[in-house]
Parts: sequence; structure tokens; C-alpha cells
Amino acid sequence: MWLRLLAAALLVAATPAVLRADDPAPAKPPVLQVLPLWPNGAPGSKARRSEPEIARDYWVRNIHDPSLIAFPADPAHRSGAAIIIFPGGGHRLLVWTNEGTKVATALNRMGVTAFVVKYRLANEPGSTYTVAGDAADDARRAVRWVRAHATDYGIDPTRVGVMGFSAGGELVSLIADNPEPAGRPVTDATDRLSARPDFQILVFPGPAGLPANNASHAPPAFITAGSLDQCCAAPSVALYQQLREAHVSAELHMYAGADHAFNLDESNRISILHWPDRLADWLADEGWLDGSARRR
Repeated sequence: MWLRLLAAALLVAATPAVLRADDPAPAKPPVLQVLPLWPNGAPGSKARRSEPEIARDYWVRNIHDPSLIAFPADPAHRSGAAIIIFPGGGHRLLVWTNEGTKVATALNRMGVTAFVVKYRLANEPGSTYTVAGDAADDARRAVRWVRAHATDYGIDPTRVGVMGFSAGGELVSLIADNPEPAGRPVTDATDRLSARPDFQILVFPGPAGLPANNASHAPPAFITAGSLDQCCAAPSVALYQQLREAHVSAELHMYAGADHAFNLDESNRISILHWPDRLADWLADEGWLDGSARRR
């Protein structure tokens, strides 16, 4: 008897579902809008602006029209804080999913509106861009762009932070811990807004931008890396020490047994799996989620 019941259950499971006329339409994935950072193209990129980006699996490269994609937090628990994400990839490509879009959705769960930036790549073959020049300009422009559109996304313009992974962490340090180069051209009203982030998050950051030349005026920092990381353990400790000596609030997490690029969930170590929880704790403790940081 039970064999006949099992066979009937398997037959039902294998039978394609028949949609009725009144069945609701299947949910469509959200359409992510690409928002150009520079309305008339990035300075110095006009000749290659029309070239298409190249994307495979988790990465994207050949970026000549820098842009960002917005991931608004659910209005039901939106905190008003915003974080701009710069994925890593050695300035040769962008690790777009694991260090970009997946991070944005994790921040959304914290009530934070996130923006993922496609910036110009200085180390890509044939590139004429520089990290401290073009890529950092894109990073500063992203901060200005988010402040200019804060009302559109329910953001407090005094709670705009930046977050960078590896090479993206270098951009964070360049714009947060160092002065902006003099003589920067002003292309529109957005360029007149401040590009200094209100707080900074560096995840296994590279060494560019260190030692910082403006550490005493740097924003509060959350820094994390793996103790086995030959690239980025030392820069993380060095930046923390420099900020501490400059009396800038900073928190450092160095994880034993961890190497480079552990991202959100790419480890079998429990401590690494929980590093985003430590970030959420820091954002709450420092008042970026409830707005008390602004009042202080």
C-alpha cells in the first residue's frame, strides 16, 4: 500500500504545475538602475566612454563611464544612514558580487541604504588611469552624488560612509585619510559638495594612501583583515595605529587563521562568518544608525 502512495506522490511532484487564469504573475527580480556619476562623462575618459563594460560571473571591468547602483533600505526600518561600497579587484577588475551587491543587501538588513560603485581601473591592461587620480576622483564624486541625492533616498547627508574591500579600501583611505588634491575642476553643483565621508569601513585594505597625510581630520574608522594576509594585514594595523595616535575613533579586528578576501561568508571559521555582526555593532555603538553620532 505504501509503495502505491509513494508512487502517487512522486507522480504529483513530477507533474508540471498548470497555471490558472487568476494565478498571480511570478515575481520579477528588481530592476537595478545604473546611475552615471558624471553627467557629461568622467574627465579624461571621453575617448573610451562608449566602450561596453565586460562582465563575467562575479566580476566586471573595462569601465570608462563610472556609475553607481542604489540599494535602498526598506522604508519600514530605514535608519537614514548610507554606505557607498567600492569593490576590490587589484584595480584590474571589480569583484562585483561578493564585494559589492551581496554586501549591499547585507547592509540593507541593517537598515542602511547602500550604493555600489563602478570606478575606473588603473591596473587593467592598456589603462591610462591612475589610482590616486582617476579612481579616487570617482570615489569622491560618489560621495558628492549621494549627498546631492540624499532626499531622494531618505538619507541623512551627515551620515554618509564609505566601505572598501582590498583595492577599494585603498580608495577609502585616499579620500578619507588624505586631503583632496588642490586645483580640482568644478563641473557642476554636485562638485561643490563635500567629498569627505562621515565614517569609513576598510575590509582587508591595500597600502595605497598610507601613511595618511590628514589623519587628524579623518572620520571614525572600522578596520578588519586577516592576520595571515600578506597584502593587507600590515596596512590595516598601520592605519589603525595612525588614527589612534591622531585621537580619531577607530576599531580594528584582526582575525587569526584568516587570509585575504574572506568577504561575507567565504570561510569555515566562525569568527570570520560573524565579522559583519561586529560591523553592525560598531555602526550602532557609534550612533550612525540612530543619528546620535550627528548630535555628538
